[in-house]
Amino acid sequence: MNDKTIEQQIQAKGLTAPRITLAAFDANIIHTEIVKHTTHGGGILRWAILTTKNGFSVTGRPSASVSPANDNQEIGEKVAIDNARAELWPLMGYELKERLHQQSQPAQPPTE
Repeated sequence: MNDKTIEQQIQAKGLTAPRITLAAFDANIIHTEIVKHTTHGGGILRWAILTTKNGFSVTGRPSASVSPANDNQEIGEKVAIDNARAELWPLMGYELKERLHQQSQPAQPPTE
Protein backbone atom coordinates (compact mmCIF):
# COMPACT_ATOMS: atom_id res chain seq x y z
CA MET A 1 0.00 0.00 0.00
CA ASN A 2 1.34 3.39 -0.99
CA ASP A 3 -0.03 5.72 1.70
CA LYS A 4 1.26 8.90 0.08
CA THR A 5 -0.52 8.14 -3.18
CA ILE A 6 -3.75 7.46 -1.27
CA GLU A 7 -3.35 10.74 0.64
CA GLN A 8 -2.83 12.60 -2.63
CA GLN A 9 -5.98 11.00 -4.09
CA ILE A 10 -8.02 11.96 -1.00
CA GLN A 11 -6.85 15.56 -1.24
CA ALA A 12 -7.41 15.72 -5.02
CA LYS A 13 -11.01 14.56 -4.54
CA GLY A 14 -11.59 17.24 -1.91
CA LEU A 15 -12.53 14.74 0.80
CA THR A 16 -12.45 16.72 4.03
CA ALA A 17 -14.29 14.65 6.64
CA PRO A 18 -12.33 13.80 9.80
CA ARG A 19 -9.81 11.04 9.18
CA ILE A 20 -6.46 9.78 10.30
CA THR A 21 -3.85 11.34 8.03
CA LEU A 22 -0.51 9.71 7.40
CA ALA A 23 1.17 12.66 9.16
CA ALA A 24 -1.05 12.21 12.25
CA PHE A 25 -0.45 8.46 12.17
CA ASP A 26 3.32 8.91 12.03
CA ALA A 27 3.27 11.61 14.72
CA ASN A 28 1.41 9.25 17.06
CA ILE A 29 4.29 6.74 17.02
CA ILE A 30 6.89 7.93 19.50
CA HIS A 31 9.10 4.85 19.70
CA THR A 32 9.91 1.81 17.58
CA GLU A 33 11.68 -1.20 19.03
CA ILE A 34 12.82 -4.24 17.07
CA VAL A 35 13.00 -7.64 18.76
CA LYS A 36 14.99 -10.35 16.98
CA HIS A 37 14.74 -14.06 17.72
CA THR A 38 16.68 -16.93 16.19
CA THR A 39 14.73 -20.18 16.25
CA HIS A 40 16.11 -23.59 17.15
CA GLY A 41 16.12 -24.41 13.42
CA GLY A 42 18.06 -21.26 12.53
CA GLY A 43 15.18 -19.16 11.25
CA ILE A 44 15.21 -15.48 12.15
CA LEU A 45 12.11 -13.62 13.28
CA ARG A 46 11.80 -9.90 13.90
CA TRP A 47 8.92 -8.08 15.55
CA ALA A 48 8.43 -4.34 15.69
CA ILE A 49 6.93 -2.83 18.82
CA LEU A 50 5.41 0.58 18.16
CA THR A 51 4.68 2.78 21.18
CA THR A 52 2.16 5.59 20.79
CA LYS A 53 1.91 8.97 22.52
CA ASN A 54 -0.51 7.60 25.11
CA GLY A 55 1.88 4.77 26.00
CA PHE A 56 -0.02 1.98 24.21
CA SER A 57 2.18 -0.49 22.33
CA VAL A 58 1.32 -2.68 19.37
CA THR A 59 3.11 -5.40 17.44
CA GLY A 60 2.36 -7.02 14.12
CA ARG A 61 3.29 -10.34 12.61
CA PRO A 62 7.02 -10.91 12.58
CA SER A 63 9.22 -10.87 9.54
CA ALA A 64 10.66 -14.33 9.00
CA SER A 65 13.77 -15.61 7.26
CA VAL A 66 13.69 -19.37 7.07
CA SER A 67 17.38 -19.48 6.17
CA PRO A 68 19.94 -17.34 8.00
CA ALA A 69 21.73 -16.96 4.67
CA ASN A 70 18.72 -15.02 3.33
CA ASP A 71 18.34 -12.82 6.39
CA ASN A 72 18.79 -9.11 5.87
CA GLN A 73 18.39 -6.84 8.89
CA GLU A 74 17.16 -3.82 6.92
CA ILE A 75 14.53 -5.78 5.00
CA GLY A 76 13.44 -7.78 8.06
CA GLU A 77 12.99 -4.65 10.15
CA LYS A 78 11.03 -2.89 7.38
CA VAL A 79 8.68 -5.85 7.04
CA ALA A 80 8.20 -6.04 10.82
CA ILE A 81 7.51 -2.29 11.05
CA ASP A 82 5.06 -2.38 8.14
CA ASN A 83 3.23 -5.29 9.79
CA ALA A 84 2.98 -3.44 13.12
CA ARG A 85 1.78 -0.26 11.38
CA ALA A 86 -0.97 -2.31 9.72
CA GLU A 87 -2.18 -3.29 13.20
CA LEU A 88 -2.16 0.30 14.46
CA TRP A 89 -4.30 1.84 11.66
CA PRO A 90 -7.60 0.24 12.76
CA LEU A 91 -6.96 1.14 16.39
CA MET A 92 -6.48 4.78 15.50
CA GLY A 93 -9.59 4.62 13.32
CA TYR A 94 -11.56 3.28 16.27
CA GLU A 95 -10.28 6.08 18.50
CA LEU A 96 -11.31 8.69 15.91
CA LYS A 97 -14.77 7.17 15.57
CA GLU A 98 -15.21 7.15 19.36
CA ARG A 99 -14.14 10.80 19.58
CA LEU A 100 -16.60 11.78 16.83
CA HIS A 101 -19.35 9.79 18.56
CA GLN A 102 -18.70 11.53 21.88
CA GLN A 103 -18.78 14.94 20.17
CA SER A 104 -22.17 14.15 18.63
CA GLN A 105 -23.76 13.31 21.99
CA PRO A 106 -25.80 15.99 23.77
CA ALA A 107 -24.11 17.53 26.78
CA GLN A 108 -25.17 15.89 30.01
CA PRO A 109 -26.14 18.18 32.89
CA PRO A 110 -23.89 17.85 35.97
CA THR A 111 -25.14 15.43 38.59
CA GLU A 112 -25.46 16.56 42.21
